[in-house]
Amino acid sequence: MTETTRDPEGLSYRALAMLRAVAQGRAEITVSLEPDLYVDGLPCSDQSTAHRLAHAGLIRMPAGGVRGSRVPARLSETGQDLLAPLAPAA
Repeated sequence: MTETTRDPEGLSYRALAMLRAVAQGRAEITVSLEPDLYVDGLPCSDQSTAHRLAHAGLIRMPAGGVRGSRVPARLSETGQDLLAPLAPAA
C-alpha cells in the first residue's frame, strides 16, 4: 500500500479500516475485474486501495454474482488471518 502509516504487514490504516468494515458485514463489492467497494451503502473514497485489497486476495465476492451488480464483500481466509492479531482483546 502507498500510505506512510502502516501496520507490520505493510497495509495502511485506511486499508485496515476497509478490511474491518468487510469483516463487520458493512461492505459490498461490485462483480467486476476491478471491483469497487461500498461501505454502509456509500462508495469508498479510495477505490485504488479497494482494488489492491481484492487483487491481493484479502477481500472477495461470492460466486455467481451478475457482472456489475453489488454483492456482500467477504474476507478471504488470508484477510481474516491478517486482522486476527489486530482484534481487540475480549
